[in-house]
Amino acid sequence: MQRPHVQETGVAVAPPRTEVPQRTGASATFSELLKRVKAEGLLDLDPKYYIGRLARNTTLLVAGLTAFFLVGDSWWTLVVAVWMGLCGGQSSFMWHDAGHKAMFRNKKAASAVGYFHANFVNGVSFGWWVNHHNRHHSNPNHLDMDPDIGRRTAIFDLKQYASRTGVQRFIVRYQSVLFFVLLVLESFKMHKTAVKSIRQGLTKRPVLESTLLLLRAAIYLTCVFTVLSPVLAIAFILVQQATLGVYFGMIFAPNHKGMDVRDGDEETLDWLERQVLTSRNIRPSWFIDFLYGGLNYQVEHHLFPAMPQKNLGRARELTREYCAERGVPYHEVGFFASYREVAGYLHEVSAPVRRGEVDAHLGRAA
Repeated sequence: MQRPHVQETGVAVAPPRTEVPQRTGASATFSELLKRVKAEGLLDLDPKYYIGRLARNTTLLVAGLTAFFLVGDSWWTLVVAVWMGLCGGQSSFMWHDAGHKAMFRNKKAASAVGYFHANFVNGVSFGWWVNHHNRHHSNPNHLDMDPDIGRRTAIFDLKQYASRTGVQRFIVRYQSVLFFVLLVLESFKMHKTAVKSIRQGLTKRPVLESTLLLLRAAIYLTCVFTVLSPVLAIAFILVQQATLGVYFGMIFAPNHKGMDVRDGDEETLDWLERQVLTSRNIRPSWFIDFLYGGLNYQVEHHLFPAMPQKNLGRARELTREYCAERGVPYHEVGFFASYREVAGYLHEVSAPVRRGEVDAHLGRAA
């Protein structure tokens, strides 16, 4: 396991790999924390809160659409493209919370929110995402069990390098920089994954998802190429999708990258440590909470994935207190420090590649 040195602030530095004691099942310590959380009603759903969130997101989208038609065929429309990309990121919080059943008890209502905001607004397969994301939550930062690690070109452990070829190996050499640069393609990658997953039968409702994706594409492309000149239309699409991709990356990059990494056929951490040791919080403020949609409380979100976003702040207080009592490292840093930690970790993992010492390094680690 690679565990960064944990400090309340500052950059994490990954020490040599160490062994993790074998544990299985849910821990009694998590049960104790769960009792405290339940005692304050923090897991109780609040549909009215999410109705307000949905109204706010709708307002942001309508404002963007109105500006798009008012600005018209002008290069100023690229400012609108940035706005719409950010609106897509805000919309992703809606399908995220719907997928975690944190919104409504009514499954049909939650699914409707999920499919609309994922497939129709952002061109992402909601069915694929739910399955993918649930597996990530079960075993975060596990090289063999976490699909979020497996689908990246960047490596998070040197043993992953052997599976990279061609251009991928060049990206790995400079991944501390290129990881962030390539986020501009993340939205396009999600579109491609949506089509691929439906075609391969990996979604439960392929007809619904396909219909929403096609309807979105038809309306989107018709509006863009009708209102704008061809060159400006293409520029608008590229800017909007790049903005959305970078926003997606800003949301997920600090959450787990550079925290504990495990591998093997079995999980080596109990539930509490599995979620706390692999997650990084970004210190909250009203702006950070808005920007990350509550996912800056990554530790609490992973411990209690069905918790409404508005309760994560209080859950943070209880979790920090409990971890301090039990001596469990709890990692929280500021906005800029989080990205420095990620870049530093990626740079360190790929250092043997740049020095041409991959085989020697793996031999010492064996």
